[in-house]
Amino acid sequence: MLEYAMDVKPDGYYAQERPELVALLPERVGRVLDIGCGEGGVGRALRGRAESLTGIELDAGAAEKASEVYDLVLVGDADSRLAEVEGPFDTILAYDVLEHLSDPAPLIRRVRALAAPGAVLHASVPNARHWSLVRDLVVRGTFGYTDAEHRDTTHLRWFTRRDLVAALELGGWRVEGTAHAPSSPAGRLLERVTRGRSAEFLVYQWSALARA
Repeated sequence: MLEYAMDVKPDGYYAQERPELVALLPERVGRVLDIGCGEGGVGRALRGRAESLTGIELDAGAAEKASEVYDLVLVGDADSRLAEVEGPFDTILAYDVLEHLSDPAPLIRRVRALAAPGAVLHASVPNARHWSLVRDLVVRGTFGYTDAEHRDTTHLRWFTRRDLVAALELGGWRVEGTAHAPSSPAGRLLERVTRGRSAEFLVYQWSALARA
């Protein structure tokens, strides 16, 4: 059974619309399964591009708000609710989900079975190689957990870009590419100078787009 970490989250945590991730999806997303859909911010952005929207959300209050936008929202963890979901899906989203699972591998395999031919899986995770983590470990002597964001206290697993790609491919997906949010002007310059290698240490989060 998958184990999830939960905690009280700050205001706005479940309402994120994630435009930087939505922009990377195909124009037509077809039937969408959004795991960890929160209050439906991503669904609102996709409503005009989707044939249908199905969400799974652990927080009941957030799920109730998402139901105003989604065709179906199931309350609970994905492990227990995926059996009730009717596929196939053309687009499967797992934004900031995998790091909250004690073992993400079963979920990655299970959603593969729900995917239509050529379906997209788009996942995002915090970057375990961010420079601040090394700073806090070496200089401050602490991992530096916080209530939300990069080192959220509910994160059970950590991924580098390479780890994320490997996890998706082991689950039967073919990764087409990885991405991160737009860098600052200085960050973009450094990426050009280092041929992209600096991003491994400067970005807070990686996303990966994979195909069935």
